[in-house]
Amino acid sequence: MTETTQQSPLLEMSELFADLPGSDCKVIVSMARTRDYLSRQVMFLLGGRIKETLLLTGGRAKITQVGESGTEVILRLTAPGEVIGELGVVPGCTHSSTAVALQECKVLVWGAEAFQGALDRFPILQRNAKRILQRRLDALENCFCQVSTQMASPRLAHALLRLIDQVGHKVNSHVEINVSQEALAQMTAMTSFTVSRLLTTWENQGLLRVRRQAIEIPDFLPLMGLSKG
Repeated sequence: MTETTQQSPLLEMSELFADLPGSDCKVIVSMARTRDYLSRQVMFLLGGRIKETLLLTGGRAKITQVGESGTEVILRLTAPGEVIGELGVVPGCTHSSTAVALQECKVLVWGAEAFQGALDRFPILQRNAKRILQRRLDALENCFCQVSTQMASPRLAHALLRLIDQVGHKVNSHVEINVSQEALAQMTAMTSFTVSRLLTTWENQGLLRVRRQAIEIPDFLPLMGLSKG
């Protein structure tokens, strides 16, 4: 439990633990066990039976689905402090997506009975879980609306703004997003060629800088303008 104790500041910032007293957080965490994943290791598969709840405490992961044509679609990227996959377990339910570690990851794992017991015991935890599910539903609805109604440029700008909030980190005078152009294409229902063309145009305009597996953004305000079409 020493490692878990050292992670407590991160856990307190997690949406799952919002407004919970520190003593309650410790009790809930004590019900979990730690687990490590290697880069590119599958955490769970679409269609697999849900047996546990995972909270990412280190590294990054992607949540995906595969279309009928075999094309992978990235639903979201997760950062430390986020729940990976479903919250809680209903008997017989299966995963609606696949989760894969993008780098070495550390997670807290609650078995089905342990997490359900925590939800029953701590009403604030149950409220937080419902809020997370509602936020995810809202995000998916927004993405669907953007794909259905927006042209490529505002769609990509929206995706970059979301990623700034989700996985962006400050580096000197800019925000850096560790994401590949292929991943951006999978998140926005565009081809890699279209994503590359738009990023090159914006780079030439001084709005961002493209690096291998990363994008540097000095100011998000121009992206907000682009996202409005």
